[in-house]
Amino acid sequence: MKDLFNKRKAVLATMHKKEEVIAPILKTELGIEIIVPLNFNSDKFGTFTNEIERAGNQLEAARKKVEQAMKDLQVTLGVASEGSFGPHPAFPYVSFNRELILLIDQEQGLEVTGYVANGNTNYAQKEVKSFEEAHEFALSIGFPSHGVIVGHDRDFIKGITDVNELKKAVRTKLDGSATTIIETDMRAMYNPTRMKNIELATYDLVKKIKTPCPSCQTPGFEIKEAKKGLVCMSCNFPTDLIKSYLYECKKCSFQEEVHNPNGKQYADPMYCQLCNP
Repeated sequence: MKDLFNKRKAVLATMHKKEEVIAPILKTELGIEIIVPLNFNSDKFGTFTNEIERAGNQLEAARKKVEQAMKDLQVTLGVASEGSFGPHPAFPYVSFNRELILLIDQEQGLEVTGYVANGNTNYAQKEVKSFEEAHEFALSIGFPSHGVIVGHDRDFIKGITDVNELKKAVRTKLDGSATTIIETDMRAMYNPTRMKNIELATYDLVKKIKTPCPSCQTPGFEIKEAKKGLVCMSCNFPTDLIKSYLYECKKCSFQEEVHNPNGKQYADPMYCQLCNP
């Protein structure tokens, strides 16, 4: 697949230094030369602090960003990423990060998406009454290597990575208010932990691009559906574990089902609702 992209220029729709992790991977693995547009304002497509609502869902926002950047620079190849943060789907008291990276190739009529979703995030916020409380929170999330935001009512001081800046920001926001909010700055350039997940999502993108459709050879032959029902080793009752993946080509719609993708024909009885209710 490297021949498809080798030495082609792709615009990366970012203002938050995501090229630091994305560009080397796409260059090494696919031969893509990343360019970053000057004065590109990705915030107009949504901010984590909600001064501006996100433009659609995660994929739609990424698509709008990359299409704008491609139009601005008049190139046919573009990349954008979009992150989201919230409670873990199974453990709501644990924070969860979903990262998506989208590549669009207008020459090939191609759109491929890489993902990663895990609990490896320091996403958090706290209401504080003093600098001491704010500083304690900041240290708990990895400050100063990880930035923080201070403020409330959609009026924020962002990108704080210095203790004196933090002290000034907290005092400013507590002037006339009993409390203020301190939270992690989730923009990539202020959050190395998030940047790592963007890197992982980029590797997932590359893996999908390097997986061609068996029928038409279009890059991006990927999982459309994960089918549950791996049977119990003891009683053959279907469990919630994955028994197969259904792959589909976005271009020609060819499908292929891969059974036992995790190398197991049976599930351990500990996962069975009959054997271990």
